[in-house]
Amino acid sequence: MASSTATTGRALVVGLGISGIATAIRLRQAGWEPVIVERAPTRRSGGYFIALFGTGQAAARRLGFLDRIPDRYPPNGVTYVVDRSGVRKPGLGFRDAPGTPRMLLRSDVERAAFATLPDDVEIRYATTPTRIEQDESGVEVTLEHDGTTVTERFDLVVGADGLRSTVRRLVFGPHEEHLHRLGYMIAAFLLPGPIGGLAPHEGASLLEPGRALWIFPFEDHPPGALFSYRTDDVDAQFTGRPADRVRAAYGPQAPGRLLGEALDALDATDDFLFDSVEQTRIDTWSRGRVVLVGDSAWCVGLYSGMGVSAGLAGADLLGTMLERHPGDIPAALRAWEDRLRPYIDAYQESGADRRNFVTPRSRLQVALRPMMARSARLPLIGRAAQLIEAGRKANRARQVDIAYVP
Repeated sequence: MASSTATTGRALVVGLGISGIATAIRLRQAGWEPVIVERAPTRRSGGYFIALFGTGQAAARRLGFLDRIPDRYPPNGVTYVVDRSGVRKPGLGFRDAPGTPRMLLRSDVERAAFATLPDDVEIRYATTPTRIEQDESGVEVTLEHDGTTVTERFDLVVGADGLRSTVRRLVFGPHEEHLHRLGYMIAAFLLPGPIGGLAPHEGASLLEPGRALWIFPFEDHPPGALFSYRTDDVDAQFTGRPADRVRAAYGPQAPGRLLGEALDALDATDDFLFDSVEQTRIDTWSRGRVVLVGDSAWCVGLYSGMGVSAGLAGADLLGTMLERHPGDIPAALRAWEDRLRPYIDAYQESGADRRNFVTPRSRLQVALRPMMARSARLPLIGRAAQLIEAGRKANRARQVDIAYVP
């Protein structure tokens, strides 16, 4: 979609992640003049594996970059449940979700979105807001760069700066008021190549009560790995080396080949994500002319699989509602949230529920997994059927084109 030549207003977008870039693209399409600020000194293009569901695909298509986004899942890909001794059984992977999500890397989406961003959108690196004050006609923002500050006025401010958002802290209050911990830790990274005797097209889940390892295969890229484990003390997990914390969480038993090689690969890399699994829960996503988008507003949690899809859909719909309510930004933001929130609430509920799919809580849940894999291809029976059907209901919501629901 071509950018409008008229200027509706000047918008500050805080954050050059996927949600921030998508928001700037959509605002420019709607005739706004977006300015992006990013606290990092350069563009950050790394990231781990993601699934892009129908919701996100529809938004990416309207934003103009779906054709740039690959699907890296192998055509003959398969996922096994593997134990420490190496025994394989039928397994279920994220690709088994209805709707055939695209499996790819976060950097694939970021790169496609950035390539679509109009050249006339200003980007300022190593820049952060330190003060945000607003009145009925605009927002004054003090921005810091290399120790110097400048105060500028905008018609709209969009916080797309992640789970621990500076915009949210400045306008909506401390992080502790809005972040909800699920009691799990994750470590995600890309492997140098296949491990544990897996072929390039084979994925695996090693599932034990309260801890799991997932291996995600790609057709044209080394696989990804995800450690996920429960903890009663999240804060303690951030002390010491992350690799040591992960290794301790999976001990003291002998790891076996797959788990042992994954732990060694984590120990050898400096490029990984290690964090607690949290959701952003906040009563309203906007105040006056300041609005939160993506993880800043509604982080649904890794287990829902909807983080990127929801971020793209939210950015796309924001521009639509601003177009439908010209000259009344608060009304546009209220209409945007009214349309979007029911779906985000469903994604967050799914994220809380699916933590038991990714990381079983009990031996029973571990034992059911091969049965679920078989039942997914046969008439549904028993507890496995209930779990599968619940997953199918959640996945149907992931295919909804949020922007065009009646």
